[in-house]
Amino acid sequence: MREMKEHKVVTTDEEIDAALVRARNAPEQVVAKAARYNRSLDVIVLELSNGRRAVFPREDLQGLGNATPKQVANIEIVGPGVGLHWEDLDVDLYVPALLQGIYGSTQWMAEMGRKGGRITSTRKKIAARKNGLKGGRPRRLATA
Repeated sequence: MREMKEHKVVTTDEEIDAALVRARNAPEQVVAKAARYNRSLDVIVLELSNGRRAVFPREDLQGLGNATPKQVANIEIVGPGVGLHWEDLDVDLYVPALLQGIYGSTQWMAEMGRKGGRITSTRKKIAARKNGLKGGRPRRLATA
């Protein structure tokens, strides 16, 4: 069995005082005060600590895509308002990340981007043709 060395961390009173000042001066984190599922619009609505509301389409949030309305409606706010939890689905989402447009893991967000890129429309087709008339995508320049 490997013997573990004990490390002692020494923090000075000045370092602690400086950390307390930084914490007091840090901008207040926006957290969820209430959360509900609006079934008719199929969205999650968050009431935030800054008085605003944030609305998220259910199908965009990782883990909620195949859930029943009853399961989605069973939202619990965890921590001091920084997390959302769905017990029936074993899904947890971080409120500050949601407010930054991060609706799941890196892989989840990459898949959402791929889905968006595969969508076709008349406007997208026209824009691609206009781009093609300009010579298409610019070539990469060789780096020295």
